[in-house]
Amino acid sequence: MIPAIEHTSSVQQHYLSFIDTLKTCGFKGEMCLDYSNRTVLSTDNSIYQILPQGVIYPQDIDDLITLTELSQQQQFTEIVLSPRGGGTGTNGQSLTDGLIVDTSKHMNQILEINTRERWVRVQCGVVKDQLNAALKPHGLFFAPELSTSNRATIGGMINTDASGQGSCAYGKTRDHVLELHTVLLDGSVLHSKPINDTALETLKKQHSREARIYQLLDNIHTQYADQIEATFPVLNRCLTGYDLAHIRTPEGLLDINSVLCGSEGTLGFIAEAKLNLLPIPKFTALVNLRYEDFNAALRDAKIIMEAGPTSIETIDSKVLNLAKDDIIWNSVATFFPNDDGRQLEGINLIEYTADSKTVLEQKLQPLLDRLNSHEQSSNSYGYTIAWDSDVSKIWAMRKKAVGLLGNIQGEARPIAFVEDTAVPPEHLADFIVEFRALLDSYQLEYGMFGHVDAGVLHVRPILDMKDSTQAALVRTITDQVVSLTHKYGGLLWGEHGKGVRSEYAPTFFGNLYPQLQRIKHAFDPHNQLNPGKIATPDSTIALLKIDEVTTRGEQDKLIAVESWEGYSEGMFCNGNGACHNWNPNDAMCPSWKGTRLRTHTPKGRASLIREWLRQLAERDIDAIGVSKQLREQSLGTSLRQQFSRVKASWGKRQGDYDFSHEVHDSMMGCLACKSCVGQCPIKVDVPEFRSKFLELYYSRYLRPLKDYFVGSLEYVLPIAAKVPWLYNPIMGATAIQTLLAKWAGLSDSPLLNTLKFDAELQRLGVRYASIDNIAELSEQQRQRSVIIVQDAFTRYFETSVVIDSLRLLQALGFTPLVMPFIPNGKPLHVHGFRKQFEKVVYKSSAQLNKLAATNIPMVGLEPSMTLAYRSEYQKILGNNAPTVVLIQEWLATQAPFLSVLQDNFQQKHYQLLAHCTEKTNAAASINDWKTVFNALGQTLEVIDTGCCGMAGTYGHETANLAMSKHIYSLSWALAIKKSGEQNKEKDSDTCLVATGYSCRSQVKRIDQQSIPHPLQALLLHAKT
Repeated sequence: MIPAIEHTSSVQQHYLSFIDTLKTCGFKGEMCLDYSNRTVLSTDNSIYQILPQGVIYPQDIDDLITLTELSQQQQFTEIVLSPRGGGTGTNGQSLTDGLIVDTSKHMNQILEINTRERWVRVQCGVVKDQLNAALKPHGLFFAPELSTSNRATIGGMINTDASGQGSCAYGKTRDHVLELHTVLLDGSVLHSKPINDTALETLKKQHSREARIYQLLDNIHTQYADQIEATFPVLNRCLTGYDLAHIRTPEGLLDINSVLCGSEGTLGFIAEAKLNLLPIPKFTALVNLRYEDFNAALRDAKIIMEAGPTSIETIDSKVLNLAKDDIIWNSVATFFPNDDGRQLEGINLIEYTADSKTVLEQKLQPLLDRLNSHEQSSNSYGYTIAWDSDVSKIWAMRKKAVGLLGNIQGEARPIAFVEDTAVPPEHLADFIVEFRALLDSYQLEYGMFGHVDAGVLHVRPILDMKDSTQAALVRTITDQVVSLTHKYGGLLWGEHGKGVRSEYAPTFFGNLYPQLQRIKHAFDPHNQLNPGKIATPDSTIALLKIDEVTTRGEQDKLIAVESWEGYSEGMFCNGNGACHNWNPNDAMCPSWKGTRLRTHTPKGRASLIREWLRQLAERDIDAIGVSKQLREQSLGTSLRQQFSRVKASWGKRQGDYDFSHEVHDSMMGCLACKSCVGQCPIKVDVPEFRSKFLELYYSRYLRPLKDYFVGSLEYVLPIAAKVPWLYNPIMGATAIQTLLAKWAGLSDSPLLNTLKFDAELQRLGVRYASIDNIAELSEQQRQRSVIIVQDAFTRYFETSVVIDSLRLLQALGFTPLVMPFIPNGKPLHVHGFRKQFEKVVYKSSAQLNKLAATNIPMVGLEPSMTLAYRSEYQKILGNNAPTVVLIQEWLATQAPFLSVLQDNFQQKHYQLLAHCTEKTNAAASINDWKTVFNALGQTLEVIDTGCCGMAGTYGHETANLAMSKHIYSLSWALAIKKSGEQNKEKDSDTCLVATGYSCRSQVKRIDQQSIPHPLQALLLHAKT
């Protein structure tokens, strides 16, 4: 495997020297030269891949000053620095072969909120949704709305002058920037805000880089005002970056921020920003207009604008169909009915906002009058209206649509490279007709969505970038789109910045491009800041070109086809960064939230697995072939190879480098919660390719002892349960716990429940499920029967949960049966025992499918184990996988029978803390819980929480103990505390319930509270 830094390279030696010197200068942040960090940050959400020399995480603005000052020493003026925020750029804006300076990890504090004057001061790493969550209690928000708002940083938004939905009403990021603190390359801090001529003249007299910059901008504006006005079209999505058209404000002030906004880190490090805030509209309505013809939707937008909406967004049928296959559709399906049988080819989403219901209805009425009139029938064919909280659900679907385009099946995927053109809105429909004709001429499919009110439509052609012929179309199509955009008086980059597409800057800036070079030179004379983007400091240095920068496709095609297909769960990650969600109350990727390391995200892990497979291919190692050999290998052969594993593991301890170790470190941080599978728009499945990786990794290196303990858990527990009086004292002894933690890597292992299961079944009159027992049931009993499929965790550690569930089912009039315990195999899969897991799958499925033939529903209580039957099992068995549903999924189908039993239960208010896997991989089942509780006359509130940090056995592994508790503190601890305080203050009858065994055990371990399963809570409040 290749080393992290090849010391034979003079370039790398130069960067190492810079880093070593930086360490001696008082730099407080982190400096990562490891190959894994470099690999993960070599991509963004674009088609490009550029390996940096290292990644730097500054702690604060002082670190940025230290970094820039050192970069100006004579021996280091060739060091390249590239600022990076959320890394969601679609054009390679933050990619570099120098040093990436990631400000998002540490510089992410909200410094000051001034509600009276409506402004906020933030560090550049603050995420947009993070900011708006903090502002919401004050009734304020930061306006520009992005599809990536849950991971896009304010610094990144400023550097791309980001905009999005609602820009016609709210403008772009630049329109809300009041002041900036920017660290220039000489280490000085530029505090910029619009200034009048008096202040400008005073500033010009100073001898500083700041003074020279202001002097230059004033000269450019004075000398080229007429040419600037003639060059740039008047658009809502006007020029981003080095915005010559807005050097002066309408009031005549000189505003350097118009140059800095959209500069993509080529002029300095934006460290802090003061931003304008707006009051949150109190009332919102969204008209969802359906069309049989997408072009009709585009042409209709111009007329609809006359009705004065806040915004209009358009989505085509391809994107809509992808949304329908995603969990997000459950929350919005009612607004897009299909009862008229007409073909849905596009929708317009038309938003109105107001501070009173009356005003909102008045604003809405002209549009409704038009829609209800006869002449409208030839355009749209139907509409629905969403109000207030439902509006946010539809916008969430629209946001996710951006990523969902990347989940089209097949090797060819929608590619972002000409997808943010901006033309005058009145020309958009004609422009798109020609755009579509262009793509059709190459027989390409594509998806479309965008901001028709602003004349911006995102068009993503579907290409296989591993195919050289298709990849070459990026140049061909881009050149033609540039000409087409010119024809309609628009710009190539209306929203997502220039990045590698900067080669077209001279085309659009024309004779003004040399003025951009003058600006670049004033800020960055040695071309060190994100070079090759937007402008170069002089004419001898070229801009990057779209077909001369390495693409991910070029790297991916080096991976063997068999490996690509065998690890497909991670191969199609497009870098959209949905896994970088900042919100601790969202289930997506707890390891990212806990570590703030991008190597510990689904995107990071997918990048690492691709690079690992590429390196194996370089050595002619077939990962899939090796895996097959391992499955066929005899036990004797495996034991004979143990010596080589001992030798390799000894070398690892001595520091022998193997990139596999870096991949392993990343994979071991995964909690296998499968939130990525449910929430990633590309459906990246880390637990699946992690399991495959671990199988191969441990064919070369020794497994830790804990893996064998965990893997054998489902076989040991049934035996241990026969003698709990012996097992529990031994396992509970302090000395044994200490030994397990030190030598086996397991901490505070749970003890067996001492409830005698078979005796309890006999007392309840519940029988084990078997063909013979089922045959003895009457027809009426069979119709009301259900089979409980046991799992190891609730059966042996929380036996009372199973017994109480059986008691409740009986109280509800059902005839429960219990499936004799059989191993599920999930722990084996998680730890990469894939050969053993397959054996379990075939054996357990045979027994389950035998009972399935009786047509009696089979249900499970533990979400993660139950959902394995429809995920991991289906990957092996396909349609032959047994059908085992979650208990609430089945109970929800029995709602009519439950509703007559309302008087049998005390009325209570329940708060549900759902399991991560359940929330993200069976999202509709959370509503099933509501259906069940409502049918029984109860109210159920779902509490937003992230991960509890336990995740099966993850939290019991010694190496993970501290992180497990930290993840718990981010979300669950606060929810538990808040619930306790509410109940105490209000003397409430609210009951907190949790669906996951792991979650309940984590709460008990950390907060010493016992939270019941939902069925236990219902049983507790039954009147009889």
